[in-house]
Amino acid sequence: MAESCGTTNLAEAEHYLAFRLNEIRNAMVYGIRPTRTFQQAAIKYLDENQHKKSTERYIHAFDRAMPHIGDLRLDRIHNDTLAKYRRSRRSDGVSAGTINKELSCVRRILNLAARVWRHDNGMSWLDVPPLIEMEQGPARKPYPLSWEEQDSLFKELPAHLQRIALYKVNTGCRKQEVCQLRWNWEVQVPELGTSVFILPSNDEFQTKNSQERVVVLNSIARRVVDEQRGKHREFVFTYRGNPRKTILNSGWKRARLRAGLPNVRVHDLRHTFGHRLRAAGVSFEDRQDLLGHKSERMTTHYSAPDIARLIEAAERICTRRPNTVLRVARPTNLPQFENQTKTVQEGRS
Repeated sequence: MAESCGTTNLAEAEHYLAFRLNEIRNAMVYGIRPTRTFQQAAIKYLDENQHKKSTERYIHAFDRAMPHIGDLRLDRIHNDTLAKYRRSRRSDGVSAGTINKELSCVRRILNLAARVWRHDNGMSWLDVPPLIEMEQGPARKPYPLSWEEQDSLFKELPAHLQRIALYKVNTGCRKQEVCQLRWNWEVQVPELGTSVFILPSNDEFQTKNSQERVVVLNSIARRVVDEQRGKHREFVFTYRGNPRKTILNSGWKRARLRAGLPNVRVHDLRHTFGHRLRAAGVSFEDRQDLLGHKSERMTTHYSAPDIARLIEAAERICTRRPNTVLRVARPTNLPQFENQTKTVQEGRS
């Protein structure tokens, strides 16, 4: 077994060798757990998971955490030692949700160190993983768009984001289910004269709930997909010949400001899809399937009549129906009216 000493200096290398030999002897003879730092654990994780799509997210999280805990032994990482990291991220204006995503990567490393990884003497890298508390921040409520708001936002978007947004609001797909959408996931349904996309759950791509998912297309989503044919041999949605990595970029942010919707998130397009399905009288079970929610049903084993029923349900939102969205208005200068509600009347066809 070989390992790097992390230096080109001979004296330092000899010192590290002596330290490691003593550590191995203590582990084998006395059953003393060798020490490992978070940086060593992070390197091990990245080496073993280079093939996974999530690796980029872990690299980003480690880059943020490493200045604060990289040199710490694994058994010294807990809520108190992570406090400086939390303060730093908050001062950067990062949301609680983003901090929690990064903390989940740290927690994953600690769980592997305690439950999977072993030293030569059979001892785990860490005795017991600590309880890492998540950040508590204000939850952002869903904001389904009215038809007028959709028109205002979409007309401000650049063409490539317009197509993505229109597809998203008509399928309810999550961000990566759109950005990573591939032509070889399209499956023909000859009985219906149409096709669906089957999103896999494997090393190449994983849905949020780790289940394969069928995405049916109403007439609007179908038109968007057909307009994309021939533009790229692998990915459905691209920009300048490359697949999209994100939707929430400067183009989206500028468009929502110009539309007077500064807080609308990309994920709100998915909420809009779900809201319109419900308003159109689509059943709870069909809404679950159309949104790709986890359920006991084998969602990729639908028959042609099942697919036809889901397409018919998705088609109901293509017609603009009068519909009211009730929202809580919170005027910043009138705190006494904090619970006042306002009505947004959706547009009509």
